[in-house]
Amino acid sequence: MSKRDLKKYLKELDKGQLEEQLLELYEKFSDVKVYYDFVFNPKEEKLLQESKLKITNEYFPLKGKRPKLRRSTAQKIIKHFLSLGVDAFVVADLMLHNIEVAQKYAAKREMRYSSFYKSMLNSFEQVVKYSIENGLVSEYRSRIFEVKDKALAQKWENREEFERVLDIFD
Repeated sequence: MSKRDLKKYLKELDKGQLEEQLLELYEKFSDVKVYYDFVFNPKEEKLLQESKLKITNEYFPLKGKRPKLRRSTAQKIIKHFLSLGVDAFVVADLMLHNIEVAQKYAAKREMRYSSFYKSMLNSFEQVVKYSIENGLVSEYRSRIFEVKDKALAQKWENREEFERVLDIFD
């Protein structure tokens, strides 16, 4: 069904039928419930802290287990934040937190997987572009440059690429 067809269908329904359909969607699909729960009670700070904890737990588990190092966990959370329409400051903060935690882990333990470095570079490009698009460069410039400097200091295999990403600032 196209958006145009949906609009036409919705115009044919009266207010009671619309309310009934929305309630049905709310009960049936957890994504709809999550969306409306966030829209009517946007506890962004709490959501951010819980998400930061999840990301940190991937590298530094609270329980004595081995770290899982799943970079996809952070990407899923960031994608979820974007779909909810969370404030851009919060999203950029979370994006940077993801890279910073990975760098703390890499400082303690050498990473042998080139996929790790590639993923961190992609995350870095994402946060730089997102900051520019949303006018957040002045707020996050120092953290962005710290990430680049740590990649250089830790001698990441793609450290030169981190510098090239920052060329778009100029």
